[in-house]
Amino acid sequence: MPQIRYILFDCDNTLCQTEHLAFRGCSNLANEILAAKGVAYRYSGPEMQREFVGLNFRGLLASLQAKHGFTLAPAEVNAYVSRELVEIIRMIEAECAPCAGANAVLARLADPPSSTGSSSGGTKRGLAVVSSSALSRVEASLRKCGQEQYFPSTGDVASTRVFSAATSLPVPTTKPDPAVYLFACEKLGVDPKHCLAIEDSKSGATAAMRAGIPLLGYVGACDDDEEKREVGRILTEQCGALEIMQHWDDFDDILKRIEAM
Repeated sequence: MPQIRYILFDCDNTLCQTEHLAFRGCSNLANEILAAKGVAYRYSGPEMQREFVGLNFRGLLASLQAKHGFTLAPAEVNAYVSRELVEIIRMIEAECAPCAGANAVLARLADPPSSTGSSSGGTKRGLAVVSSSALSRVEASLRKCGQEQYFPSTGDVASTRVFSAATSLPVPTTKPDPAVYLFACEKLGVDPKHCLAIEDSKSGATAAMRAGIPLLGYVGACDDDEEKREVGRILTEQCGALEIMQHWDDFDDILKRIEAM
């Protein structure tokens, strides 16, 4: 295993428990759209999360149109994306919590002990967030969860450590397109094989795989053991995850095993 110089974190349901909030808001807008287009089907938040997890709202709208056979004009898409972003950020600022154990791991990675028994063996690696979500939503999540100090987000792409497929790229995209991972590696000045991506969804894990980045799968935000097993299987068998992490408390030992490969 090449030396890990950067750890690249997905944000939603990997660092911050945002997905249940986001899909509650998304289902309300999606059902409004379906009603306006004469489509009888309606989504609950959990159902929408199961089907569209890992996509930003622009990508979700594209999938929704393809599945239900209707078309939104570009101006309509932009208007709905703007509405969704405002509502989700409001919900995040009110209710979002960090994934259990994530903040302690970030603190250790940012200031690693000198002992070789630590998760980083005294090595201070770079940390960055690579997300499909809009930059303002990611920033709101990190602030609410007390994680913003680990990921400087600046207007200068050369110094930022938060990258958004919806906002940072010249042409917006979403995972599983690997563009945001390749963009982040380019701006960080690191070869993808010298990174470790941490992802909780098939779309995010596929993006990392296509970018040539070693992958650690995270299932700690899943609702139950059955879902954890199924998501873990997908991330391993279809996306090449090196290991599956059940809880952030397991990260130190898993990182040691990955580096020893």
